[in-house]
This record gives sequence, C-alpha cells and structure tokens, in this order.
Amino acid sequence: MGHKVNPQCLRLSISREWTSRWFAHGKKQFRQQLHEDRKVRELLEKELASAAVAKIVIERSAEKVRIAIHTARPGILIGRRGENIQRLQEKVQKILGTQQQLKMDYVEIPNPAVEAKLIADSLAFQLQKRIAFRRAMKRAIQQAMESKECKGIKVVCDGRLQGAEMTRREVYRAGTVPLGTLRARVEFGMSTAHTTAGCIGTKVWVCRGDLISLEKAKNAPRSRPLTQSVVPAEPATAA
Repeated sequence: MGHKVNPQCLRLSISREWTSRWFAHGKKQFRQQLHEDRKVRELLEKELASAAVAKIVIERSAEKVRIAIHTARPGILIGRRGENIQRLQEKVQKILGTQQQLKMDYVEIPNPAVEAKLIADSLAFQLQKRIAFRRAMKRAIQQAMESKECKGIKVVCDGRLQGAEMTRREVYRAGTVPLGTLRARVEFGMSTAHTTAGCIGTKVWVCRGDLISLEKAKNAPRSRPLTQSVVPAEPATAA
C-alpha cells in the first residue's frame, strides 16, 4: 500500500498535518478557495525557484489569510530591505482579492540536507547542469545520512539518463525507509528536470524515525550532573 499511495497523504492526521487549513461553508466557496490556493502555490513556486522552498502552508479565517513559507534561504525570500516579499505580497493579494487581509511569514529550515523536497529539487537542478546522476544521488544520500535526524533515505531517478535512447530507473537507498509503517515519520518529495534529452523525474523518501521514539526523546527528563557529597573531616584530638 505504501508503494502506491503518496506517503504524505497516507499519514495525514497521523503524523502529518494538512498544508491548507481552512473550512468552506459550501461547494462554491470550497471550489473558489481551492483554485486560489493552487494559483498562489504555483506563483510562489515560480517566483521563489532559487529560495529553496520546501513547503507552503495556507491558513484561512473569516477575513484573514496567513501564508507560511518554509525556506532554507530566507535572505532571498525577503530581498533587500524587504522589497521581494513586499512584491510577492502584492501579487498574491491580487489573486485573493481586496476583501481578505493577507499576512505572509517565513519559517527557516535549520537542516535542508534532510528535507525530501529540497533534495529532489537539488537533484533536478544538478541533472539540468549535466552532472552525472550517480554522483549526484550518492552525494545526496551521504549528506543526509551524516545528519543524526535521518534514519534512512531512498532516491529514484527515472528518464533518459545521460541521454540514453531508452528510459530507465535508477534507485539508491541507505538505512531503513518503512513506507507501510504509519508511525514512521516519512517525508516524500518529487521534482522534474527539463533536459535536452527529455524530462527526468526525481523522487526522494526520507525517514526521520518513529513518532513514539521521538515523543519519548522529547519528553525525557534532562540528565543532571552527578554531585558527590563531601563529609568534613573531624578535627584531631590530642592524646
């Protein structure tokens, strides 16, 4: 089952939250807001192609819309004196309309080497620059496994690799990636490299461990240094 279903959809409400958080009162409103979310995501992904964006979270209330952009390069997102984010906010406001108040925030990703979406985008970029696919895949696996957060990674490249006449599929993996285990925190990302020989698809699965072990490590009491009690010596008495 895990091989035929997107791991993110399979783990919704279990170990992963929705990226669009709002409620519609009717079919017409649901359809309208769904199209708006899609246009906003396509616009931001196109404008922020070099900002290493991993996820875009959209939250809606009655009259407010909050967009949180998870990026590994917040400097590119903000721009000089905030000019870039102000320009993006004006473009997104045109899609949403003037009736809704917009607020855009960013969340910095501390370790981009274990983000599945960023790894897939990096592989696609390297393939477009004609870097050997085996070298790029092995390097991505090595960087991810060096991090303590990553328990396993699986990387797939499919297409006319190195300009071959027939398409083929190359798979590399390290560690454990349990796609059918719901308690495992598995992240999935995919991207497309547009080369002269054709399109090459990249898929990445990253496992960060079980939710039970992560909760235990989070709630575990911090270890304190051992203290040794010292008993003062009694004064010597004269014989």
